[in-house]
Amino acid sequence: QVRLVESGGGLVQPGGSLRLSCEASGSIYSINTVGWFRQTPGKQRELVANISDVGVTKYAESLKGRFTNGRDNVASVWLQINDLETEATAVYSCYAGWGVTGRGVPLVAWGQGTLVLVSS
Repeated sequence: QVRLVESGGGLVQPGGSLRLSCEASGSIYSINTVGWFRQTPGKQRELVANISDVGVTKYAESLKGRFTNGRDNVASVWLQINDLETEATAVYSCYAGWGVTGRGVPLVAWGQGTLVLVSS
C-alpha cells in the first residue's frame, strides 16, 4: 500500500505563488507515476500535471506556464504554482500510480487533498 500526504495549501492573494508538497510512504518503490489533480465544487476533477519515474512530465494544456511539477525522489513530489488567479482556487490532491490489476484497473493511491484559496 502507498499512503500520500499533501501540504502547502492555504490562502494566497491573486498574483502570488504557492508550493504544494506530497510525501509518499509505504510501498514507495513500486510507484511509477505521481501527479496532481484538482477539483472545484460543481466541476469534474481535472489533471494538473504528472511525472513518470523517468522524469517525463505532462501538464494540462490550459495550465502550462504557471504550474511546475517536480519530483525530488521516489517519495517526494511538489507542485509550484505562480501568478495565481482566482480560478486556481480548488482542492489539490496528489496521486501515485504503480500499475494495473489483472483486469486492467489502475492501482492508484490518493492524498487527502489540500485547499488552495486565491482571494484578495
